[in-house]
Amino acid sequence: MDDNSVLTRIRGLVEEEHELRQQLGQGEISSADEHARLKSLEEALDQCWDLLRRRRAARDVGNDPDAERAHSVSEVENYIQ
Repeated sequence: MDDNSVLTRIRGLVEEEHELRQQLGQGEISSADEHARLKSLEEALDQCWDLLRRRRAARDVGNDPDAERAHSVSEVENYIQ
């Protein structure tokens, strides 16, 4: 997955997040449904941002960014901030 593909995925996830919030506001989905889906979206976004940062870092030090792969949700979510 190249940088543009990752960015396209990020935009799609953000758009879906906005749609969920709109659906909740219009009473089309329950708060529980929104929260469950938002958790999944946030995890996917974290994975995408992590991959994009690692691709850019690899490029900056002269490594092949295409060698970078998405880390698992559990790994990304357990990074120390």
